[in-house]
Amino acid sequence: MGARWTALVVDDSPSEALLRELTDAGAKVLRAATAPEGIGHLVDGPIDVAIVKVELKGESGLSVLTHLRFEGGQTPVLLLSASDDTVARAAAFGQGCDDYLLLPVLPSELVARAARRMELHRVLLESKTEAARLHELAVTDGLTQVANHRHFQDRLREEFRRAQRYDDPLALILVDLDHFKNVNDNFGHQVGDEVLKATAGCIKAAVRETDFVARYGGEEFAVLLPKTHLAGALTVAERIVAEMGNIKAGPAGLRVTASFGVSGFPGRSVNTSEQLVRTSDDALYRAKREGRNKISLFQAPVLATAS
Repeated sequence: MGARWTALVVDDSPSEALLRELTDAGAKVLRAATAPEGIGHLVDGPIDVAIVKVELKGESGLSVLTHLRFEGGQTPVLLLSASDDTVARAAAFGQGCDDYLLLPVLPSELVARAARRMELHRVLLESKTEAARLHELAVTDGLTQVANHRHFQDRLREEFRRAQRYDDPLALILVDLDHFKNVNDNFGHQVGDEVLKATAGCIKAAVRETDFVARYGGEEFAVLLPKTHLAGALTVAERIVAEMGNIKAGPAGLRVTASFGVSGFPGRSVNTSEQLVRTSDDALYRAKREGRNKISLFQAPVLATAS
């Protein structure tokens, strides 16, 4: 049977009994006599657990722990020390060690502690993965796989505050599919869902990684463009139109069009995130009133001046 896990032992005079105990427990054992050599093993590949002697020739074994944690590594680290220095022990835990044992230590106890730390690490990683999965489900529209309305509102407030703080432009595009009810009525909801998914794909293909795409509701999408003036937002809207021209949904090869409303901050009528949405919505409805299948920029009303 091959090794099931990898243990790094950083020790200039490791116990043969420990090495044998690790091997018998199913570990592939990597050995290092110095801290730099141990760090080299960490760089080369994944390690399941590191057992590191503090008192090494040259650089202290603590540097292995420091390097690992500085790089964001979460590999469990068990430190072995010949000195029962409580201050050093506290400092080691402060740097992120998982266990600190006084030499000499029984190899069987050390391997058992290592196994326990690996199990705790595995459970923690699984918990983090599950939490991330649940978060993704909570903020993602299940059909189109873009952000949902709630996530859009949170991101809108965040980006608007950032734009205000750093005096950056921020643009918003609202996209509304034309005559979408007719698609569902004439071709069925399955084709309607196909159209929604294809539209989301077109929008994602037309924007940058830093832009934010959400299903705003029903057949409407929102595209938030940080650090983008109206002219740049217009270019993005035109790219989306071009991408949508390639959609052929359903067995009949249905073609799809949309109406676009574009607004931006700073603007005469845009001082809050709510106003950014409202002005984009106003521009969208003007596009629909004027025949649909067009891009409309928000135009602030001109205030009459007293004569």
